[in-house]
Amino acid sequence: MTEPLSAGVIGGGIGGLSAALSLLRAGLDVHVYEQAPRLSEVGAGVQVSPNASRVLHGLGLADELAATGVRPLAFHQRRWDDGRTLLRAPLAESLYGFPHYQMHRADLLGALAAALPAERVHLGHRLTGFSSHGDGAEVRFANGGTARFDVLVGADGIHSTVRRLLFGPGDPRFTGCAAYRAVVPAERVRHLDLEVTAQIWMGPGRHFVHYFISARRSVNFVAVVERDHWTRESWTDRADKADVLSAYAGWHPQVGELIGAAGEMYVWALFDRPPMPRWSDGPVTLLGDAAHAMLPFMAQGAAQAIEDGATLAALLGPLRRGADVAGALTAYEKARLPRTARLQEMSAGNKTRFHLPDGPAQRERDSHMAAGSRAWSFNALDWVYAHDATTDGRHEPTTANPAQK
Repeated sequence: MTEPLSAGVIGGGIGGLSAALSLLRAGLDVHVYEQAPRLSEVGAGVQVSPNASRVLHGLGLADELAATGVRPLAFHQRRWDDGRTLLRAPLAESLYGFPHYQMHRADLLGALAAALPAERVHLGHRLTGFSSHGDGAEVRFANGGTARFDVLVGADGIHSTVRRLLFGPGDPRFTGCAAYRAVVPAERVRHLDLEVTAQIWMGPGRHFVHYFISARRSVNFVAVVERDHWTRESWTDRADKADVLSAYAGWHPQVGELIGAAGEMYVWALFDRPPMPRWSDGPVTLLGDAAHAMLPFMAQGAAQAIEDGATLAALLGPLRRGADVAGALTAYEKARLPRTARLQEMSAGNKTRFHLPDGPAQRERDSHMAAGSRAWSFNALDWVYAHDATTDGRHEPTTANPAQK
């Protein structure tokens, strides 16, 4: 029998590990290369929506997700000052067939890492270059190591080295927002009697999101504030709590109490990239933020990376060494690019909708939401949550790429 394809995945984050697991389960000989000395996630909360949990359940991770993930009862969108409910959209598993989880990013990464054989994950490997040929790609690392694969996948984030080497330099764009994040022990805010929902507070020039994670032992919050400029991007810049409290002065007391209960707090700038016309060249392709970095205002960044890996595995799994890998990668990007580009566009649009100043446009938005407008209801997003990424690429996509309109 002809040998299965070999695949190298650059990047050991959620996207890279989930893709590796999908590819491994599809029969490929997969190895992951991470430049850091250990696998870690310094971010806090992550939403694993049904379109992503469908994939992860299929990879055998249902028990691991259930152990630490929190299933929200609803998305609860509220007004910034008086806490009035603008829209409450229930999230029942029966709607989409798979659960919606709220998780600590480290818990999700740990579940993915535990499912991969340790010998397939190589730490301390920083990619410095690669050369691609008709029958594969050879990669080079800063430690002097080399490896050769039938297919190379760049899952190395918004500052992707694979992307730069493949398509040339290009900086991500600052979106005009900075995000403050913290994880609060649940017992510190027990008196608030918080709902088990994802709560989104919308106000002039900023919004505030909070939800339970880690089997309800902690509350994750993200406070997004518009800024004119930013000089650096980091997940580890410490924030001054007084600055955050000042930014949310006059907001509902629950917001102030959550901020006040935080210990360590971090701040980072939000960057994205415009949709790309293509992701692949020969036997090399991109995945996750390397291909389609988006604002987190649809909570789909990690979910789309997980979907990417599932589609990639569905298209490459049937192939054997010597097959048309480049053709499969072209089918992968044609299947995935329209969907991710649409979500990039919608995520950017939510910045405007979440941050409307009080006035006529805000009142119109609020009245539409209160009336249950399908444009605002999360239940209107069946095309996101009910999607099965393992079937992508089996037929030509019908949704136009908004970047090409």
